[in-house]
Amino acid sequence: MLACYVMLDLETTGGNPVHDRITEIAAVRIENGREVARWSSLVNPGATISPFIQNLTGISNHMVRQAPGFDALAQQLLALLEGAVLVAHNVRFDHGFLLNEFGRLGINLRVKTLCTVRLSRLLYPQYRGHGLDAIMQRHGLTSSARHRAMGDVEMVLGWLHLASRELGAELVKRQAQTLLQSSAALPPQLETRIQDIPETAGVYLFFGDGPLPLYIGKSIKLRSRVMLHFQTAGRAAREMRIAQEIRRIDWIETAGELGALLLETRLVKDKQPVYNRQLRSDRSQYAWRLSGGAEVRPLLTLVRGEDLQPREFGQMYGLYRSRSQAITKLRELADSHGLCPQALGLESGTGRCFAHQMGHCKGVCCGEEKPELHYLRLQLALAPQKLKVWPFSGKLALREHNAQSGRTDIHIFEQWCHLATVHDEPALEEALRSTGNALTFDLDSYRLLIKHLTQPGKNKAEQIDFAGRYSVLQ
Repeated sequence: MLACYVMLDLETTGGNPVHDRITEIAAVRIENGREVARWSSLVNPGATISPFIQNLTGISNHMVRQAPGFDALAQQLLALLEGAVLVAHNVRFDHGFLLNEFGRLGINLRVKTLCTVRLSRLLYPQYRGHGLDAIMQRHGLTSSARHRAMGDVEMVLGWLHLASRELGAELVKRQAQTLLQSSAALPPQLETRIQDIPETAGVYLFFGDGPLPLYIGKSIKLRSRVMLHFQTAGRAAREMRIAQEIRRIDWIETAGELGALLLETRLVKDKQPVYNRQLRSDRSQYAWRLSGGAEVRPLLTLVRGEDLQPREFGQMYGLYRSRSQAITKLRELADSHGLCPQALGLESGTGRCFAHQMGHCKGVCCGEEKPELHYLRLQLALAPQKLKVWPFSGKLALREHNAQSGRTDIHIFEQWCHLATVHDEPALEEALRSTGNALTFDLDSYRLLIKHLTQPGKNKAEQIDFAGRYSVLQ
């Protein structure tokens, strides 16, 4: 099949390569079609094997108690893998465990990998199942040591010999080389051809068996970013879970990075993917509104999500992801600047506040500090958190153009709100004239636009000048 490869199988305490450990290793080294080395060993995982895993593999806690730890076997395994391709049935599983075990020893394992599940898909596309049990059933293969490491290694080697007889050794070799030259890091059950994903800016969506996405991400190089998920799956629990569940990938191209960021933000909020921890909530955001005068009580009012009006940002401070976060930050601010919690609305009652009794308030609550001075100190304390007032007289449009794909995206904003994305001048004019006055503020879009406008960079979108062109902007 390949000039030099090691057929390997592991038994483990569970399916998570970050937290679970190896209990058995078996490997057979093949060079130029001949077996040159065979090795197996039980491994003390340093952890308890659950009853379910004991029943599945037949490996008990008693069996591994006196076995060597992985650290004692590492150099022997490295010598066996030297110069060879690591081959396994669902190689991502075995490779992920080896990466983590070697990583704990400070060793960076570098080895090419090939997955025989994916090879089975190429060689026998007419069949649906390509797990080891499915292969055994369709080819009439049997094993007296199923779910033991060497038993499974021998079963896969037996299947390769059978496939070479049925289909020809040259076809098996050619398909194995095809996998090796593409990427053996891909999940074996993935139905989408990775080569079809463009290397352009855009958003990608990972799907499992259901209609809703597992994860949504963005990149200026879609294919490379998608591959990175799979290449790091052995080291990150979340990436491993995604790789185990993924079935297909969809993508949406954009002209540039800004368009990808905006689209990702919107899609994550709309679809609520289970593995996206950030960007998912668009209503749990808060800001403090400062009163219009020093005598008003309370001086600050907490405003939530849907009530945020960008046109009022001149008097708004924040933003915060939760009510508790907003209150905690204000208490810290009051304490560090000697502000009155009672005047701020953090404490009820009249007369001297508790903070003044403790020496932390300068006494606006009991007439020892003028309200105007306290109000000024509050403004100065809040200044770093002040929300930015929309700096344009009307709408803003930013144009991104990708010379490679020929795609143009024009992003329209008003009062920090993303109104629409269009692709040419006629559509832009129509969008500008038809967009209503209802603005939906989104914290993430606000931060994206501020960063884009203030941070220099070669990938920034072009700002379109509307002067004198559209009356709607006046």
